Amino acid sequence: MARNAQITKDGIRLYNPEDFAGMAEAGRVAATILDDIAPHIFVGQTTGEIDRVITDMVDAHGSKSATIGYKGYKHASCISVNHVVCHGIPGDKRLKDGDILNIDVTVIVDGWFGDTSRMYVAGKLARKSERLIQVTHDALFKGIEQVRPGNTFGDIGHAIQTFAEGHRMSVVRDFCGHGLGQVFHAPPNVLHYGRAGTGPVLEEGMFFTIEPMVNLGRPETKVLSDDWTAVTRDKSLSAQFEHSVGVTATGVEIFTLSPAGKFHPTYGE
Repeated sequence: MARNAQITKDGIRLYNPEDFAGMAEAGRVAATILDDIAPHIFVGQTTGEIDRVITDMVDAHGSKSATIGYKGYKHASCISVNHVVCHGIPGDKRLKDGDILNIDVTVIVDGWFGDTSRMYVAGKLARKSERLIQVTHDALFKGIEQVRPGNTFGDIGHAIQTFAEGHRMSVVRDFCGHGLGQVFHAPPNVLHYGRAGTGPVLEEGMFFTIEPMVNLGRPETKVLSDDWTAVTRDKSLSAQFEHSVGVTATGVEIFTLSPAGKFHPTYGE
């Protein structure tokens, strides 16, 4: 458990060096579940069945789903297909050839939250989808490269925004990353756009997610009547990747790395 944790003037908790192990284990469990769900994604599969398998996996690891019961949500994952930006609700929708989907899982292990998401494809990956996924993946890591003491959260957002827009894509502004640790959501808001050198300064012991959502079209989104599902207003494709990270004395530790090297959907090629 975190002891004597400090809070910065921006309200951001600084965890202790021994707390990194708890986050790494929670992150490993979440990432392993996303590794193991890959064979269950295929043309004709339903998002509801994918979520059922994920629910069983969460239980099998002796962990707890952070999303079941969160603000009334009933599932162990969010599954966002094609133009769904985030918070897609699993259901009876069957995947079609070429569908791309983000699966987002958060587990609790010994009180620590592991939160991660990645992209998958059902059937054959279309060229434009492949390009979107690659840019989004690389944008995440451009942001992660900025994580070290003395840099700012604006440096993270600026790196992501300039990279994505340099490929003529747009970064969603309506959703952001967040602090986490022994809580699901906490300060700071981690924006995926912004000006370098602005925002709170990164300090050792900060834990947070970076989870850019990148659209092929415009950045605007809208939330559907279910109060969860966010979609692109122009119906353009959207992609997202998410890691949970911690600021170390010299840089960054990524808690949610894929144990099997399956973080990118083309890992098998």
